[in-house]
Amino acid sequence: MAEDSPKRRKANFNEAETEVLIEQVLKHEQLLFAAGPGRASAGQKRKVWELIRHKVNPVAACPRDVEDLKKRWRDLK
Repeated sequence: MAEDSPKRRKANFNEAETEVLIEQVLKHEQLLFAAGPGRASAGQKRKVWELIRHKVNPVAACPRDVEDLKKRWRDLK
C-alpha cells in the first residue's frame, strides 16, 4: 500500500502580509463586496483577488493562493 503523506500546513501570515492584504482589500472593497445592481461580476472579483495575490506574495513567507487570502480576510473580520 502507498502511504499518503500528511498534509503540511502553510506558515502563519506574517505582519507584512496581513498589512498588504488589509490595504489592498480596503482599496478594492467596493468592487469586492458591493451589493445591488452595480456590483462586480464574479470574473471581475476574481481578477481583483489575483491582483491582491500578486501584491501579497512578494512579502509572503510562502506563496499564497486566492483561497488563502479570502480565508485570512474572513478571519480578520
